[in-house]
Amino acid sequence: MQFFRKLFKNPEDALFAKQLKNVLGVQSSNILLYRTALSHRSVKETADENNERLEYLGDAVLSAVVADYLFKRYPYKGEGFLTEMRSKMVNRQQLNDIALKMGLRKLTFYNKFDNALKGSQIFGNTLEALVGAVYLDKGYLKTHSWVLKQIVIPHMFVDDLELIDINLKNKLIGWASKNGKTLTFELAEEKMEGSRRLFTINAILDGQLLACGKGYNKKDASQVAAQVAVEKIGI
Repeated sequence: MQFFRKLFKNPEDALFAKQLKNVLGVQSSNILLYRTALSHRSVKETADENNERLEYLGDAVLSAVVADYLFKRYPYKGEGFLTEMRSKMVNRQQLNDIALKMGLRKLTFYNKFDNALKGSQIFGNTLEALVGAVYLDKGYLKTHSWVLKQIVIPHMFVDDLELIDINLKNKLIGWASKNGKTLTFELAEEKMEGSRRLFTINAILDGQLLACGKGYNKKDASQVAAQVAVEKIGI
């Protein structure tokens, strides 16, 4: 802590910088940039104060880093396989789970009294915003190394993901048909989350809600719902 106190005059900035280092492995003097990356629009409404613009940037950078990683890891695999693997690695649910494991809940600034946020995926979005912040702060090469070291290697178990059937929706439909059950996927909600449209899809089994999934397109939301349903049923 002594090091950060020497670097920052403000004790709050020193503490925040220490948390960034401990939780995320990032050492930076650009405190404002990282505060912005960690600020949800529920506490900062304007575009230059919340993390939505950085989330947009980080989404693209993270996708590029993962694509590069997969391209080099699987030199003989085709485009379809690589695309499916990337989808498994950077889908909404996966990123939110990783963000929680990394400890981003403690660092994210958001309205903790807003019940609508409790079941949302704001921490995965915040993780993308942080990737954007690291990119602006450190450049692409250091961001590439940071993403691999802090996100991909410790949290994205590629060998396990390779074994997961990406089209879980078809798998679930097949199971329902085989067992004489009625399964439907229904759009439950469509709303704007910042500058992007967020979809909620419900998996309905024999008229009862089985699982729900969220995504920035209906296909991803359906896959997340199917993944939750498959795990719940134990297929």
